[in-house]
Amino acid sequence: MHSNRLSPRLGWAAACWAVLLAGCGSGAPTQATAGGASPEGAKPGAELSGKLVITGSSTVAPLCAEIGKRFEKLHPGVRVDVQTGGSSRGIGDARGGLADIGMASRALNADEADLMGHAIARDGVCVILHKDNPVAELKDEQIVAIYTGKIANWKDLGGKDAPITVVNKAEGRSTLELFLHHYKMKNTQIKASVVIGDNEQGIKTVTGNPDAIGYVSIGTAEYAATHGVPVKLLPMNGVAASIQSVKDGTFPLARPLTLVTKAEPSVLAKAFIAYARSKDVHDLVKDLYFVPLD
Repeated sequence: MHSNRLSPRLGWAAACWAVLLAGCGSGAPTQATAGGASPEGAKPGAELSGKLVITGSSTVAPLCAEIGKRFEKLHPGVRVDVQTGGSSRGIGDARGGLADIGMASRALNADEADLMGHAIARDGVCVILHKDNPVAELKDEQIVAIYTGKIANWKDLGGKDAPITVVNKAEGRSTLELFLHHYKMKNTQIKASVVIGDNEQGIKTVTGNPDAIGYVSIGTAEYAATHGVPVKLLPMNGVAASIQSVKDGTFPLARPLTLVTKAEPSVLAKAFIAYARSKDVHDLVKDLYFVPLD
């Protein structure tokens, strides 16, 4: 039942802080011993062991954490540590050897050709408002005007007479990069009232302020909205912001959720990636409101 799946999403921030306070993952990742297992299989009984450090995107992290728990059950000698910090951290840690696998909620860029990207699911980025905000839709030019400070009151958009609280993402977050690219803005143009990090923080900020506007992962937002959180997802160019529109390819702002490695990842990392891309975890992908790969 969905009510039992609230903790992977909304409890992720608290769990992450607990992991960081415990000091997990400090320093370079531990080398794994393969025991002759095929990295493509990741089957029960394969003699995989070691510690796998995965860092990066807060969008991908809850999914990786759930996959990691299942992977550990298949391979009792393996420990999977998942830490957030944004896609830029995931890219940098994978490149610098601080993590076995990085997480990025986007495809790799042209200047990241030294890395390998492994898509494990798809998601989208949407604008969110408080459920009680009467505004039902915004045009692209209106969103640009809000974020650049040219429109500062909801009454100018058919809403109530109240100043708009603009919630923006912090530097290093791929959600910010995708948002800016789609709306053809630079971050220096944004007139933000609040700057947030992960998607859950964005949800909490908007639901705690009926006059706020933000943008987050569609998976995170739809999960929250269907679990009683007072947030609504705005359509984009007339297309509903939903997992279904991401799945059928109609939503304009979609992206892959990507695991990132060096060109020669360890056997353990290869095994985890193969498992994360397999149909064995499609139920977890769906449970967290993402779109599985075909």
